[in-house]
Amino acid sequence: MICLILAISGIVLTTSGCGGTGDQVSKMETTTSGTIYLSVDESFKPVIDSEVQVFESLHPEAHIIVHYKPEADCLKDLENDSIRMVIVTRGLTEEERAGLEKNLKFSPRYGPVAFDAIAVLVNNQSVDTAFTMQDIRSIVKGTSPYKYKMLLDGTSATSTVRFVMDSLLKGEPMSKNVVAAKSSQELIDYISANNDAIGLLGVSWVGDKNDPQALSFLQKVKIAAIECRECNGVYVKPYQANIAMGRYPMVRPLYYILKENYDGLGSGFSNFLIYEKGQLIFRRAYLLPGRMPLDVREMEITE
Repeated sequence: MICLILAISGIVLTTSGCGGTGDQVSKMETTTSGTIYLSVDESFKPVIDSEVQVFESLHPEAHIIVHYKPEADCLKDLENDSIRMVIVTRGLTEEERAGLEKNLKFSPRYGPVAFDAIAVLVNNQSVDTAFTMQDIRSIVKGTSPYKYKMLLDGTSATSTVRFVMDSLLKGEPMSKNVVAAKSSQELIDYISANNDAIGLLGVSWVGDKNDPQALSFLQKVKIAAIECRECNGVYVKPYQANIAMGRYPMVRPLYYILKENYDGLGSGFSNFLIYEKGQLIFRRAYLLPGRMPLDVREMEITE
């Protein structure tokens, strides 16, 4: 009988010791507890900070550690075993998906959670507060009669730079008047101190009227209006209704990419981003929620 008990115990111990890394991690965490590391595009720091703060307050045993980086570095981190999720402005290419599936032995999950607008910021003393898309293109090309210095949140690797290269320049060279800021906050500070500078920045940095930091930024700079798509001379700002209706011309999606094939903390946080509480946080930050409807109502203002 003793030998039989020992034999059975050996089988149990051997069985419990089998399984891949995902199996081992899944026994140490749940969808609302444990620790997870994320790499996130620095352009979205304010809104992702809010998402993490609310999620952790709802689930005190959850610890989400975020590394904010240029988008290209976030995508490189998909090869890093310690990074379980990245949040960037595009999904995976077919080649990237196939490569990850080969290495991970399963297909990563990804999808859009919101849509962001790229705001044009000008100095508070600037007399130019409305631009056409041709104006913006000519400034980054160096062919504009405007003598502005254009600031981006970096000269390579960031999602804003990729947007400029792909959507504005379309293969043409970038002007020497395009200058790199070390961070989004440095971009705001530079424009606030220099009337000859304008910048491109994700709207979540300046859009949330309930965020004291965003309000402090809006005391330093102004958001310029951009010529509306198909609106016959109307200029619009990056408000949610203008994003939803396709009126604002500089819009980009926000994607999560998750390397998890079990119900762990990454799944819990991605579900939070997708469903009501997370979507409301995106809405408050002036992004357009990607997974919930947004009502747009026509109004008339009479004096």
